[in-house]
Amino acid sequence: NRLDEPIDIRGPADVRRVSQQLEWLRLRLTELDADKARFLRHVSHELKTPLAALREGISLLEDGVTGALNPAQHEVAQILQQNAISLQGQIEALLRFNAAAFEARELHRERTPLLPLIEEQVEAQRLQWHAYGLRVEVGGEPLSAVVDRTKLGTAIANLLSNAIRFSARGGTIRVEVSGNGEATCIDIADAGPGIAEGDRERIFEPFYRGTRQPEHAVKGTGIGLSIVQEYIAAHGGRVVLLDDTPGARFRIELPPTA
Repeated sequence: NRLDEPIDIRGPADVRRVSQQLEWLRLRLTELDADKARFLRHVSHELKTPLAALREGISLLEDGVTGALNPAQHEVAQILQQNAISLQGQIEALLRFNAAAFEARELHRERTPLLPLIEEQVEAQRLQWHAYGLRVEVGGEPLSAVVDRTKLGTAIANLLSNAIRFSARGGTIRVEVSGNGEATCIDIADAGPGIAEGDRERIFEPFYRGTRQPEHAVKGTGIGLSIVQEYIAAHGGRVVLLDDTPGARFRIELPPTA
C-alpha cells in the first residue's frame, strides 16, 4: 500500500545498489498494478454493453413484444433473465473490488469514536436485520482510533451485512469494542451456522463463496470480506476469523497508532 513512496536508502555502495534494485521493483509493480486496473476497467466495460442489450432483449420476450410465450418458453426467459442479472452483479462486483483495492492506498485519517461509528452502520442496515427478526447489540469500551472513517465504516458495514445474511431468523448479532494495549478490536459475531472448516483458509479470497450459504438470502458476490481485508490492512491492522463461538465471529484489529 506504499508503492507511491520512492525507495532511497543511504549508505555504502552495496546498500545503495540494493536500494536501486528495490526502487526498480517498486516502479515495475506500480506499472503492473496500473495495467491490471486498466485491464479490469476495459473488460468490465466491454462486457456491460452487450449484457445490457441481452437483458433488454429478454425483457422484450417476457413482455410478449415478439409474440405471446407459452408457459415453458416464459420459464426459459425467466431463467435467462436471472442469469443475466447474476452476471451483471459479478461484473459490478469486479469493478467495486478493483476500486476498493485502489482506494485503500489513500487514507484520510481522523480521530473517530468507534461505538458511534458502529451505531451508524447498524442503523443504516436496520431494515435488513428487522426483516429477518434479528437483534443487534452494540457494546464494549468507548474507544477512539485515528482512522479513515469512511473506509473503516465500509469494513464494519460489510461484516455486519454478512452477519445479517447468515444469521438464523430471530437471532442476535453482537458487536463489541475492546482494547488490550496492543490493539483496538472490533468483534462482530453472528447467529448463523459458522464457517465450514474447509472454507476458513479461503474466505478472504475475492469472489470466493463458502459452502454454507443461507437459503433465505440473496446470493452474495464474494467480495465483501476481501474489501474488509484491503481496508483494514491499509490501516496496518488485520481481520481474523475467531473460532470460539458457535457462529462466525470476525475481529478487526487496529494497531495502537491507528
